[in-house]
Amino acid sequence: MTPEPRVVYQVTDFERARDFFKRLLGFEETGVDFDQHWSTLSHGEMHIAIAEGDPDPEVGVAMVDVGDIRAETARLRGEGIEVGTIVEVAGQMLLVDIFDPDGNRVQLSQQL
Repeated sequence: MTPEPRVVYQVTDFERARDFFKRLLGFEETGVDFDQHWSTLSHGEMHIAIAEGDPDPEVGVAMVDVGDIRAETARLRGEGIEVGTIVEVAGQMLLVDIFDPDGNRVQLSQQL
């Protein structure tokens, strides 16, 4: 059984979003409905869904753990992805916001 998604992102181009989350962010697709343009994906403990529709800037934010946040942000910038500024939180972790092609926010995190 696939875990319930914690965040559901609405996207304007279903295939482009699947590519973004799978190829660029390393999510594993756990289910897909090509007729309804709906997909569930997992990255570690983070479970999300993407569905074709009107993006909502008020939706929750998926947090994705990475081993080397600086390398990941450099790689994503090289792919033309909008990447924010890396922020250190209380000497415990590094965080950075990235944005999918529809402007949906995803947060990368690295434990220190």
